[in-house]
Amino acid sequence: MSLHERLTAELKELEPQIIRWRRHLHQNPELSFQEEKTPAMIAEILRELELDEVRTGVGGRGVIGVLKGVRPGAVVALRADFDALPIQDQKEVPYKSTVPGVMHACGHDAHTSQLLGLASVLAKHRDKFAGEIRFVFQHAEEESPGGASQMIRDGAMDGVDAIFGVHLWSMLPVGEVFISHGPIMASIDDFVIEVKGRGGHGAVPDETIDSIVVGSQIVGALQTIASRNVSPMESVVVTVGTFHGGDNNNVIADSCRLTGTVRTFLPEVRDRAQERLTEIAQGTAAMMGASAKVNYLRDYPAVINSEKEAEVAREAALAAFGAERVKPMKPLMGGEDFSYYLGKVPGAFLFVGAGNPEKLANFPHHHPRFDIDEDAMLVAGELLGRTALLYLEKHSS
Repeated sequence: MSLHERLTAELKELEPQIIRWRRHLHQNPELSFQEEKTPAMIAEILRELELDEVRTGVGGRGVIGVLKGVRPGAVVALRADFDALPIQDQKEVPYKSTVPGVMHACGHDAHTSQLLGLASVLAKHRDKFAGEIRFVFQHAEEESPGGASQMIRDGAMDGVDAIFGVHLWSMLPVGEVFISHGPIMASIDDFVIEVKGRGGHGAVPDETIDSIVVGSQIVGALQTIASRNVSPMESVVVTVGTFHGGDNNNVIADSCRLTGTVRTFLPEVRDRAQERLTEIAQGTAAMMGASAKVNYLRDYPAVINSEKEAEVAREAALAAFGAERVKPMKPLMGGEDFSYYLGKVPGAFLFVGAGNPEKLANFPHHHPRFDIDEDAMLVAGELLGRTALLYLEKHSS
């Protein structure tokens, strides 16, 4: 039996433990930058595996486990995140969150559990591969500035040749694997627009500059960024998510506040969107006798998979699951700070279907009833493990 086949069999044997880890984490979620018990649990498990090195407090709250093979070679990193979201868990399951207002609504508990399972299996076979596998458990993916950039500054990617990560996705069928190269998730930018007009009585609008009317014009005009400023062959989303202004029904507000997000894939489109958003907001306000102050914040860059590494993952997936279960991934306008790792080293971010209506695992991510089909964890662990081993075989002499 090859190491790849042994990996599959031993992950299956370990499945009950992987599920127990996941359910424990699901019941005990911790918010971004507040994780304490979760990294402590991860580090304890990694130490029990007698890895070559276990580092804690990486970038603040991250954990890294290092597994060295029988001889030196390439270094491949595998990443999982472990923070939760400020959402009240509305599922009726035995492993429902016990923390009011906090839940794992994006699958990070499962990401961590499957990577712990993979580390448990591979730790028993370090004499069968060359090179190094670095298990990167990351805090604070959900909240900017994100844990990835902090862990990178603390040396998480030093000496790494390639990195791979998996996102379980409830809107894709369980058991299927999705891999593509190029842009796969969008950059995330946020903006605040403060409109200043001149307030007054609702009965005499001619004596005022109505900030709400100005703000409404800005909302409509911002949609021309997508329709008239960016090529129809490229992608941009401009969303105004909040609009606050006024206190009384018969008073014209002298100011209002708009907030929103911009999503793009290409750096030049990102630059153009920021430029036009500022020009449109300020120009529209000035045209109507008001003023607009724009605060534009760039968060995570786009996730862009490198072609060679994505192909390694695809080759590993085909060998493990067959062509009928391995499909290309359409780009998503959601964002991920895995992008920071890909800005340092080549790699690929992969998707594994975790949706199953029969198990009520078909709610979208960040929904209060979000859940996954736990069968997906074995698929994710096998995909990451086989990809790492194949990469090391190809790049270690």
